[in-house]
Amino acid sequence: MSKNVSVADIMTKKLITFTLDTQVLSAIDQLISKKISGAPVVDKDGNLLGILSEIDCMQTFMQSTYHNEMGGLVKDYMSDKVSFIPSTMGIMDVAEYFLETHFRRLPVVDNGKLVGQVSRRDVLRAIQSL
Repeated sequence: MSKNVSVADIMTKKLITFTLDTQVLSAIDQLISKKISGAPVVDKDGNLLGILSEIDCMQTFMQSTYHNEMGGLVKDYMSDKVSFIPSTMGIMDVAEYFLETHFRRLPVVDNGKLVGQVSRRDVLRAIQSL
């Protein structure tokens, strides 16, 4: 593998995703059963709308103490200010981006559509094979 590796070469393409109308308790079940810490939220056309993370899900518990009801929809809890990268970004650039931010993973978006996700571990695997 060369240093000219792009995100497209290392990203995960099969993702767990949610829609705005997914029940948040169902989303939590999926996060736990799949052992993932978050997932992208997309519309029916595959456009990235947000991210639902473990932290977002913890808000359901906090809000339930005020409203005496646990649950709601993903759209009520997700983060809609999402950083993402294109599949053409080079591995060196994405490694630098991860060093500058606290993100564990980044959605990969081309032309507004979610095409994958890259994690810090994906980058480390690619570096290991260099």
